[in-house]
This record gives sequence, structure tokens and C-alpha cells, in this order.
Amino acid sequence: RTRVYTLSLCLSLSLCLSLSRSRYLSVCVQTVEDINPIPKMISKLSHSLRSVAPALTRAVHSGTRPASTAASKLKMDQPLTAEEVYAREEKYGAHNYHPLPVALEKGKGLYVWDVEGNRYYDFLSAYSAVNQGHCHPKIIAALNAQASRLTLTSRAFYNDILGAYEQYITTLFGYDKVLPMNTGVEGGETACKLARKWAYTVKGVPKNQAKIIFANGNFWGRTMAAISSSTDPSSYEDFGPFMPGFGLIPYNDIPALEKALQDPNVAAFMVEPIQGEAGVVVPDPGYLTTVRQLCTQNNVLFIADEVQTGLARTGRRLAVDHEEVRPDIVILGKALSGGVYPVSAVLCDDEVMLTIKPGEHGSTYGGNPLACGVAMAALEVLEEEKLAENAEKMGQLLRSELSKLPKEIVPIVRGKGLLNAIVIKETKDYDAWRVCMRLRDNGLLAKPTHGDIIRLAPPLIIKDHEVRECADIIQRTIMSF
Repeated sequence: RTRVYTLSLCLSLSLCLSLSRSRYLSVCVQTVEDINPIPKMISKLSHSLRSVAPALTRAVHSGTRPASTAASKLKMDQPLTAEEVYAREEKYGAHNYHPLPVALEKGKGLYVWDVEGNRYYDFLSAYSAVNQGHCHPKIIAALNAQASRLTLTSRAFYNDILGAYEQYITTLFGYDKVLPMNTGVEGGETACKLARKWAYTVKGVPKNQAKIIFANGNFWGRTMAAISSSTDPSSYEDFGPFMPGFGLIPYNDIPALEKALQDPNVAAFMVEPIQGEAGVVVPDPGYLTTVRQLCTQNNVLFIADEVQTGLARTGRRLAVDHEEVRPDIVILGKALSGGVYPVSAVLCDDEVMLTIKPGEHGSTYGGNPLACGVAMAALEVLEEEKLAENAEKMGQLLRSELSKLPKEIVPIVRGKGLLNAIVIKETKDYDAWRVCMRLRDNGLLAKPTHGDIIRLAPPLIIKDHEVRECADIIQRTIMSF
């Protein structure tokens, strides 16, 4: 019996040490007391082991887990201060962005919160990617539902949701086909490939002679093709040689376009209906109508880059809808997922889309089931909540309020819908960056572009009283200098 009791005791104590938790010792002691009437001895032994178990545990693990790793994990479990967030990104991340110093940890609807609990109005909307508002419940529900079923198959196989998404989006926008991609710049690259393929196989442009015309001030990403069409030195400097076959003309310049399209080798004119990154530059009324007419007359494809301007941002489903024109190719992105997943799309009719054959273009993630589920929900939110109509009304109100700002500080207010900008007249006392820093301090986040311009683009769910409150914040901030 003594041997049995001793063996039981040893096994129990061995279990306690392996679990490395002293609280289990009392359980082990109780078990031994039930089979052997020597509780006092066990109790004393238990007390002794409680004091040494942590040290034994550390000794066991010290050979496989450095103390610095344990310290790092402990630190990771603690909330970071804003300064610690900035320092960590600075140390471990590439230095290809210059963020406004605010460390965000949560978003809901119009608002975002920083790591210290401060709430802000979001007047950038992730460059118009969260038109539906941060973490829209319907979009998040679609994300979670699809993520628990099937996320990725590649296009090597069919899946049960891609076709439903393709049918939905082509019906909504009135095109024969869609080519699904992931990011906005991939959509632009896809449009360029389609235009060149169409030029050679349909229009009859000699091999390798196709040209695509862009407008000065354009921005559609930072891939090699995108920067090859850029006029911004910060995008292209020291990244040459560049993509051939691209031409540039002034934006909002019909005579320049008319001249460029006389070249029979021009395949397409790719243009933003409103130039977003350039500072919300709105063309003259009738510009897009004439672009459509000239492209048709010269057998040139009209490519509308609606990545930032589309999906209700300017007060219409697409910005081109303001002039009721139909481009040959439409590029969508950003708000196509409501800001929860990278989704982009290229829409066009069969004459253009079917020039590309299997194996000539694609993407592992393009058209994946998760993206399709999210995109359909994001589009449904825009339609069901009539966000284009709200953007039109709230945009008019916002510009009306902003026009009351002193002209000696804010000489220009411009935009359509809820894609707007103010131009700050720089002095030694203030500039656009310092205005944005003070807006942050007053509870509103915006970001300068091109030095003296502040883009103002809140989520499209904003209401009348919120527009007025934000306009008041902007006015008080401007007047504080």
C-alpha cells in the first residue's frame, strides 16, 4: 500500500510541475488525501512546491524561450501610446508615407478613435474607400459569413459566388462583362491591357504602336505603368526607364484632346471625371460629354477612372453620370468593398472584354469568394441607403458652409457631392499641414494634398446636423490662426 501511495503522490506532483501552475497542487493533494490518510505531510510538501514551482517552470523554459521574447510578448499585450505606435512604424516599416500623427484603433460610421480614446470625424474616408462608413454592419456580416464558408479558390476552379457577383455588378452598371481584380491600380493596369489588345485585334493598330493618352495631374497608383503616365515628380523621379506608348495632355482641355486623337494609333483616353489626388479638380461643364463625342468620332476607347470618384461619392452612382455619358471602360475600386477588403473591377462590353483570352490576364485573388460577397454587400448598401442622393444634398450644404470662410485664407472651395477641397492661402503663420494638425486637435481628421489643398470627403452616411458641426469645426480652426 505504501508503494501505491508513494507512486500516486509522485504522479500527482509530476503532473503539477508539468502544468506549471501551483493552483493545481491543491487538487493533487486532495486526490492523495482521499486514498492515503497523511494529509499533513502532503500539505507541507504542497506549500514547499508552491514556492519553487515558478522557479522550476522558468528553469525548464529558459532553454527554449529567451527572456527578451517573454518581455516582448508582455509588452505587446499592453496598450501602446501614440508615440510608441509612431516609433514602431518608423523602426520596422518602410518610409514611403508621411501620416498625420494620430494613432487610430477603432472606427464606426463617421467616427474613428485613437489609442487614447479620443474620437474624431473622419473627413478622408480612406481616400473614399469607406463611403458606406467604417465597419458597416451589413458589409461586416457578409465578410464574416463568407469567410466562414470559402475564401479563396483561385480562378483554376469555379466557385458558387463569383457568377452571382458578376451578374449583379454588370446589371447594376449596364455593361456586358466585368473583370474582377483587387486594387485600384490593378484595375488601371487591366484597362490599359484591354485597350492595347483591342487596338491591335479590333482597330488594327500596327503591332507595338498603340498609344494611350492621359491628362496632366492624373493619379491612379504607383506601379511602373502608373508612374509612366504621371506628371508628379514624387511619383516618377529616379524610377525610370518608363513604359512607352503613353501620352500626356492638359486636363480639361478639349482642343488638346482633339489634336491628340488625330493620331490613328491612339487606343484610348484614360481620365478621372474629377481629379482627386490633384486636389479635387472639377472640369468645366460639358467636358465629359465632349470627351465621349471625340472618342467616338476617332474610334478611341474612353476609359473612366472612377476608383475614387465612383460609387456615390460625387452625388451620382458614377461621376460620369452627372453628364449622362457612358465610357467604354469603367474602373472601380476603393468603396467597392466598403473599406474592409481590397476589391476592384473593370467593366466593359464584349467587343473589348473578349479580346483577352484565357491565360493572357488574371490574378490569384481577383474574384475570390470573400471579395465577391463583400462587394455585393457594399453595393447593396449604396443602393438601399440612397447614399448617392445623400452625398448630393450634404455636399451642397457643406460647400455652402465652407464658402463662408474668409477669402483671404480660403480663396477656393470646390467639389461635387461629398468629394470636396479647400485651397489654403499659405503664409508664414499657417499652411495646409498646420491647419490639418489643428483640425485634428479639434476632433476632425483631414489630409493635405499638393501642399496647399485640403481634401474634405467624409463617409456618405453623414447627416445635416453633422455637416454643420463639422463646418463649424473647420471654421473655428481656420479662424484660430
